[in-house]
Amino acid sequence: MPAPRPTTSGQPHPAEADGGEAEEFVRLHHGEHPDQPVPLTARLQQIRTQIDETGTYTHTADELVFGARVAWRNSSRCIGRLYWKSLRVLDRRQATTADDVHQHLGDHLRQATNGGRIRPVISIFAPDTPESRAPRVWNDQLIRYAGHRQDNGDIVGDPTYADFTATVKRLGWQAPGGAWDVLPWVVETDQDKPQLFDVPPNLVLEVHLTHPDRPDFADLGLRWHAVPAISNMRLRIGGINYPLAPFNGWYMGTEIGARNLVDADRYNLLPVIAEHLGLDTSSEATLWRDRALVELNVAVLHSFTQAGVKISDHHTESRHFMTHLAKEAKQGRTVPADWSWIVPPVSGGITPVFHRYYEEADQRPNFYLDDDAKARGKGGCPFGHG
Repeated sequence: MPAPRPTTSGQPHPAEADGGEAEEFVRLHHGEHPDQPVPLTARLQQIRTQIDETGTYTHTADELVFGARVAWRNSSRCIGRLYWKSLRVLDRRQATTADDVHQHLGDHLRQATNGGRIRPVISIFAPDTPESRAPRVWNDQLIRYAGHRQDNGDIVGDPTYADFTATVKRLGWQAPGGAWDVLPWVVETDQDKPQLFDVPPNLVLEVHLTHPDRPDFADLGLRWHAVPAISNMRLRIGGINYPLAPFNGWYMGTEIGARNLVDADRYNLLPVIAEHLGLDTSSEATLWRDRALVELNVAVLHSFTQAGVKISDHHTESRHFMTHLAKEAKQGRTVPADWSWIVPPVSGGITPVFHRYYEEADQRPNFYLDDDAKARGKGGCPFGHG
C-alpha cells in the first residue's frame, strides 16, 4: 500500500478502510438484496484485493444507496426513520474542486426543497482514503442564520452562530447585519485552502410566521427556512468514511417552535412572544412560558401549511415512529433510539414514544459527529480544536 502523503493542511491522511467492517456491510447488503449482479463471495474477494492494493475500496452505486439508507435507519436520534427507504441518494464522489462542491450543494437544496414538497435527500461526496483527504463543509447545516455581535455585547440573529459568523467575516463575508442573514458555505478541499461561497438566495425557501387567531403575530417579523440539511456529520459505510454527506428530511414543528426559536442560547423568543400576547409573566405559576410555547408552535405549523411547505407535528411523527418500530420488529431488526431525542420537547408525556424504553446501539452504517467537525462549525481551528 502506498505511504500516506501529507495534505495541504499538513495533516496526515486517514487510516485504510476497515476490512472486517467492509465484509459485514456487504453481507448485510446481499442479505437484504440478494439479487446482486456479482455473487457475495466474488464481491468480498474484490474488496479484499482492493484493500490489499490501495488501502481502501470503492462502493458500487447500489452499495452507496443501500448504505446511506441504512445509516438513516440506524440513526438513534431521528424520530422520522419510517421514511428511510425513500431517501434520494445523489452520488457526488467525482466532485474534486470547491466550486464543484458548491454547485452540488446548491443542487441538493434545489432537489430537497422541491417547491415546498420537501424530499429526503443525501449528497455523498468522495471519501477519505490513504491517498486523498475528502472535501468538507465547515457549516453544520446548509442553511443557518448568522449571529452578529454588537459593540455592546448584544447579538443580532442566532447567538449559537456568533463565532462562526465572526470567522466567515474574517474570511471576507460581507454580512448584511440582520437577524435572518443566511450564512455562507465554507468549503475545504485537499487541494486548496477553505473557500467562501454565498448560498444562492433563490435556493433558500423561507416561511414567514403568522398565527391563525392572532393577525398581529406577523408583526413580530419571525421566519424560518424550509429545509433542515445537516452537513457536518460523517457517514460511515462498510469501513469507509464520507465526511461530506449532507442530508435532510423535513421539519417537525417543535424543532423550530420549541428549540431553534426558543432555546436560551438561540433566539430565546418566549419572553418576546409572551409580552406580545399579553400574558402574565409575573410568576412561573402562570405557566406563561408554556402558553407562549404552544402558541408559537401553532404559528409554525399553521404558517408552513399555509405556505405549502411540508412539515409534521410531533403527535403524528410519534405515531409514525411507533409504526416504524413495529415494521422493523417484523423484519427481526433492532431499532436503536436515544429517548432524550425521540421524545418531543413539547407535550412529550402525551405522545406514545414517551412511555417505553429503547435500546441504544452503535449499528453501522451510521452518521457520526467528530471533534474536528464540531470545531469547524464553531468557527474554530478544525485540527487544533481551538
